[in-house]
Amino acid sequence: MKNIVLIGMPGCGKSTIGVLLAKMIGYDFIDTDILIQQQENKKLYKIIEENGLEYFKKVENEVNANLNLNNTVIATGGSVIYGKKAMEHLKNIGTVVYLKVSKEELKNRLGNFETRGVAIEKGKTFEDLYFERIPLYEKYADVTISSEKIDLATNAENIAKELKLSII
Repeated sequence: MKNIVLIGMPGCGKSTIGVLLAKMIGYDFIDTDILIQQQENKKLYKIIEENGLEYFKKVENEVNANLNLNNTVIATGGSVIYGKKAMEHLKNIGTVVYLKVSKEELKNRLGNFETRGVAIEKGKTFEDLYFERIPLYEKYADVTISSEKIDLATNAENIAKELKLSII
């Protein structure tokens, strides 16, 4: 297997589970939100605030579409699924794992999602965003793992087992 690509809503655990999974199976780890912040030299919410949502989505699509990695767990931003070019590339270079969490659980985990750099159009609610994204996560997922009320390490182990990867 080349890479493991984690997708899902903000707060589903992509970054934290990704680090644990990478350590368990001996892969590298990368968080594409951090790559975007490094490239743009500002936090995600500042990019959206200063340059707009469409600019952010364009940058996110380009960053993800140009990843050249091997044996890496890739934690993507929640909005990566809006980038067709990015998702085609990610599916080509790895197995896409959707970390599924209920709307209620995400709301409990997130708190104030505005400071997280969540790509949401003005006037839309968290519920709007949730129901808009779920079909896209399901469309691109090779594997879906429930990340609901399970501790992070068990989540990482479940992914490794589902993908038949040995834990070191």
